[in-house]
Amino acid sequence: MILRSHFARKHRQSIIQSLSSASTITRKRTFALASPSASHQDSDHHTYKLNHKDWLSPTEVLKIFSNLRDPISVISVLNQYSKRKDYNPNEALYTLIINKLSQAKSFDAIEDIMQRIKVEKLCRFSDGFFYNVIKIYGNMAGRISKAIETLFDMPSYNCWPSVKTFNLVLNLLVSAKLYGEIQGIYTSAAKLGVEIDACCLNILLKGLCENGNLEAAFYVLDEFPKQNCEPNVRTFSTLMHGLCEKGNVEEAFGLLERMESEGIDADTVTFNILISGLRKQGKVEEGMKLLERMKGKGCYPNSASYQEVLYGLLDKRRFPEAKELVGRMICERMSPSFVSYKKLIHGLCNQKLVEDVDWVLKKMVQQGFVPRMGMWREIVGCVTFGKDNSNRVYVTETVDSLAS
Repeated sequence: MILRSHFARKHRQSIIQSLSSASTITRKRTFALASPSASHQDSDHHTYKLNHKDWLSPTEVLKIFSNLRDPISVISVLNQYSKRKDYNPNEALYTLIINKLSQAKSFDAIEDIMQRIKVEKLCRFSDGFFYNVIKIYGNMAGRISKAIETLFDMPSYNCWPSVKTFNLVLNLLVSAKLYGEIQGIYTSAAKLGVEIDACCLNILLKGLCENGNLEAAFYVLDEFPKQNCEPNVRTFSTLMHGLCEKGNVEEAFGLLERMESEGIDADTVTFNILISGLRKQGKVEEGMKLLERMKGKGCYPNSASYQEVLYGLLDKRRFPEAKELVGRMICERMSPSFVSYKKLIHGLCNQKLVEDVDWVLKKMVQQGFVPRMGMWREIVGCVTFGKDNSNRVYVTETVDSLAS
């Protein structure tokens, strides 16, 4: 009897365990079967309204498309929406669709959408819509030819380009260095109903300067009054940069005098171009004087201004003066470049100026730069074989602080 009772209890426990295991397995299976269904419901959660006959407002349609997680699905959802009686797409919807396709880098699909818009002719589009499409073609897709085609195709959508959109295409051509295409686009302005502005001429001028055609660039400068435009500081800065690149620094200074006589104030970019031009000719003193002249005109130097003068001092191996300029930059909350620190330490090590090496090294580390192995070898060599061996402690302390 006791044995039967014992076996009965064991049997019940075995059954309970089996039922418990079965229940767990069932729950897992139920969850596994439910998961895909839940996922499917989630994907259809925002599009189920398209299957109903209730009229959808433009705002509701936008919400459906904006909530789609998969950008590629906008095509199938658009096809589904187009079968409805209340199908009435607008610019906002197509802008949303195109932006989603651009995020997915589906640029061929964007071309299909643009063709669809042209065929449907169901709504009007603003210049801003085409500006966005052209920007996507040029900056994201790298399809410059498609950007140009879209610009010239705008009238077929009953929309004429603004000068802003026109200038965008010119900028894309300059950025892509397609200088041969720029003139053709520029001369088409009248055909597209675009009125040339100063920005347009500046872009054209920039392309000519980058292509090394300074003669044509100065011809564009003469075009400003003919187009009822006034040259600005960017016009002259672009020309000065082109001249300095050719080594014609004196002519660049001549332009500075001309712009000042015409009442156009030079900005920091203008002075930086001239300082850089002087440095390339080894005229460090003139560059330092120009740096001070900037302040006298109420135009304060930035990090690039000081950096050009610093490179000039380093090129001339005037390392103690370069070190002083580094200190001045740091006091004005500007950070010298890693390259300038590297060149300065190299020069100071060659001149066995151990204290100066230590000072520059500490500032370099404080600025967040980490010396590389070659630089450490130079520093150790300077300390070990320097004339004043008592200064070894300075660099040793810096090395210890880095290691800790």
